[in-house]
Amino acid sequence: MRYRFLGGTGIEVSAHCLGTMMFGAVGNPDHDDCVRIIHSALDQGINFVDTADMYSAGESETIVGKALRGRRDDVVLATKVHFPMGEGRNRGGNSRRWIVQEVEESLRRLGTDWIDLYQVHRPDHTTDIEETLSVLGDLVHQGKIRAFGCSTFPAEEIVEAHHVAERRGLQRFRTEQPPYSLLARGIEADVLPTVQRLGMSALTWSPLASGFLTGRYRKGRPVDLTAGRAALNPARFDPELPVTVAKLDAVEQLVALADDLGCTLPELAVAFPLAHPAVTSVIIGPRTLQQLQDAIKGAALVLDDAALDRIDEIVPPGTDLYHPDGAWTPPALTDPERRRRPLNGRAAA
Repeated sequence: MRYRFLGGTGIEVSAHCLGTMMFGAVGNPDHDDCVRIIHSALDQGINFVDTADMYSAGESETIVGKALRGRRDDVVLATKVHFPMGEGRNRGGNSRRWIVQEVEESLRRLGTDWIDLYQVHRPDHTTDIEETLSVLGDLVHQGKIRAFGCSTFPAEEIVEAHHVAERRGLQRFRTEQPPYSLLARGIEADVLPTVQRLGMSALTWSPLASGFLTGRYRKGRPVDLTAGRAALNPARFDPELPVTVAKLDAVEQLVALADDLGCTLPELAVAFPLAHPAVTSVIIGPRTLQQLQDAIKGAALVLDDAALDRIDEIVPPGTDLYHPDGAWTPPALTDPERRRRPLNGRAAA
């Protein structure tokens, strides 16, 4: 296992991070099995574990807490805050009110006194970024968190946060956690260069492109839309959609490349993000022990220039074959009022 330093913090993390989104009701509901998977990852050299409060409504954090009893000091533990937790107002977002409340809940579920990396899960355009940075800095001073970062922030919002921190004398985001894979390379155009320029670390997620790079989904093969990842979002796997066709066409070419390299498609997929100099760690999110073992095999694979050139021919740099983040879309796109100039009270002709 390779290790790298995290965004100028001096914290050393494994180049592959164990993501736990699939632990709990959404994926694997067997707590004992999930604990075994976490222990296996730690035994194989992974020292970086990533979760979030909203994963299975807190259940993932609870499972991670169980697994880390007696091993907490050896693990760099990351979690996130932003998405709503339960019914009612003011139970989500990036406000001081919510973050102060929810960090205590995460600490309780995780069974720990501190969080190594606390991440803002998505942008919140109802909260001033200065408010968010201020409360996160307070949590560092209180010893409840060691460092903080953001997740799936556009490049311009990362830059804004950095400039606000400089102007106001606040602590800054140390990491960004974006989706990145062989089929979703859009962040190469802006987010990754921004992360490099600001001395941050990129911790990338979804290297298997929501399952399309597992080798399970191939062109011409029937897809069971009632099982696995396809059951969670059937539209994403609809073979009639042009976006699905484009992904499957690329998969066939990537399978051929993997065969030439003497590796599997998942191994190629997990190795690819680490080739970018901005990427510190790649998050792998297994549901089973076998999936963990398959993903870790890619940890030793290093892609040379010839392999990367062939990948560039299949999926050009900076190209997204699909929208990789189905959980969040900028309000500028979802709110029509942000795209339409007011008519000053007059009806349109």
